[in-house]
Amino acid sequence: MNTPKIMEHNGTRILTTAQLAVSYGTDNRRISENFNSNKHRYKEGKHFFLLEGQDLKDFGKQYANSVSVERVSKLYLWTEKGAWLHAKSLNTDEAWDAYEMLVDEYYNIKDQLPSPPQSLELALQAALEHEREIKNIKSDVDYLKGNMRVDSLQQQEIQQEAKSSIIQALGGSDSLAYQQISRKVFSTFWNEFKKYFKVPRYGDIPKSKHEEAIRFIKLWRPATSMQMEIDSCNSQMRFD
Repeated sequence: MNTPKIMEHNGTRILTTAQLAVSYGTDNRRISENFNSNKHRYKEGKHFFLLEGQDLKDFGKQYANSVSVERVSKLYLWTEKGAWLHAKSLNTDEAWDAYEMLVDEYYNIKDQLPSPPQSLELALQAALEHEREIKNIKSDVDYLKGNMRVDSLQQQEIQQEAKSSIIQALGGSDSLAYQQISRKVFSTFWNEFKKYFKVPRYGDIPKSKHEEAIRFIKLWRPATSMQMEIDSCNSQMRFD
């Protein structure tokens, strides 16, 4: 992803909705929907600036090569903290990766210092405070990425692998055990699976646990008592 065209408002580096959408791999409508659904979390001057009237026209003239304001009555400009809230709402790998890039390469700490600083001490304090905020945000990003739930494709893979493993344990889909006790075996498997991963349903597994989930499924075998029940069912088929 290319670094967006640098723009500032009131001495603060910002991104337009269009720039943010491109960076996060989504569209303007999704960004607007996220904002409208969580307006109570956003504070003007902290997370965004809203330009209207003459302020909008002045901004359009200043960045005429990057932004067109001819057909809009208002324009939202997103600060670093505003971009963080949008990444949190989208909660996709692409959005988090893009946010980390924006922090490192766009919302640069050097450009956030008071200009000109009132004193070297104030400048250093501002730099340290900003650095702490970045570390806290990155820590939150790492935590959220590590706890994101498996996506739909990963859920489908887990379900298919589980079905295959259980049917194999039953002796195949044509076996008498499959016909008689497959529901019981499936239920037992999923109970063991959810207990092991400490989740209410398999779709709640973190992405970081996806490979472990597949390994659990491949290594799973019925408990001794259930295996004996399976063998008993299938032996009836052989006797018949």
